[in-house]
Amino acid sequence: MKVLVTGANGTLGTEVVAHLRGLGHDVRAHDRDRGDVRGDLRDASVAAAALDGMDSVVHAAAIPEPVSHPPHETFGNNVESTYHVLTLAGEAGISRVVNISSASAFGFAWSTRGVSPLRVPVTDDHPYVGDDVYGLSKQVGELVASTASRRYDMTVVSLRFPFIGAGERLARHLGPIHDDPGVDRSGLWAWLHTADAARAIAAALTAELSGPVALTVAAPDTTSREHTANLLRRYHPDSMIEREPAGFDTVFAVDRAYDLLGFRPERGWR
Repeated sequence: MKVLVTGANGTLGTEVVAHLRGLGHDVRAHDRDRGDVRGDLRDASVAAAALDGMDSVVHAAAIPEPVSHPPHETFGNNVESTYHVLTLAGEAGISRVVNISSASAFGFAWSTRGVSPLRVPVTDDHPYVGDDVYGLSKQVGELVASTASRRYDMTVVSLRFPFIGAGERLARHLGPIHDDPGVDRSGLWAWLHTADAARAIAAALTAELSGPVALTVAAPDTTSREHTANLLRRYHPDSMIEREPAGFDTVFAVDRAYDLLGFRPERGWR
């Protein structure tokens, strides 16, 4: 399969390119400054050149948080690049796109108001409750994905990932949480090993899915050494607990993603 990977030099993109090539796929790597195809995807001609001749797409290019760029730039970059990639993929007859969304699309992670889930477990149909520009850009990106899917009869799988990391990056993330679990309150103590994220993406490229699908893919456990139910009582007391998590179980309802993708994370930190 000929696969375009956008954002190929990012933390996730690098892992995805290596994993897909290891599976035997013919991968074209795009990034703004380095790659087989270079340039800003807000330029439709760059997106068109990157897509030329491809069978499928992994769209991972994005500004990955709301603090490093002015809000209008984060929103404009993430939404416009997604629009160009998905629209032009549909026009080119590409039948499968894996759109890298984020658990931030629910609105918890970067909220300036410290919002809580309305209910737990957090299912894929939980409403957006955010107030930050990054979460908004990912929520709108999923709407773009759904629209392109319907318009072009294209399967678009939006994967909502939480924090992704391995090695030193993961260790730096876990250390402060183990000292004070409150620092990961907004992230709901969710995480996923980078290698498992790449495996989930590979699975999404070939899984028997159709139409627009949004799936939350996280590790089955949390980043914390404290039981999840205790964390929820302390930091999210107003959330309706429809099913109390056992032990260190994740707050997110991940079984739907595991089942539809035929995938389960293999890497843990405990």
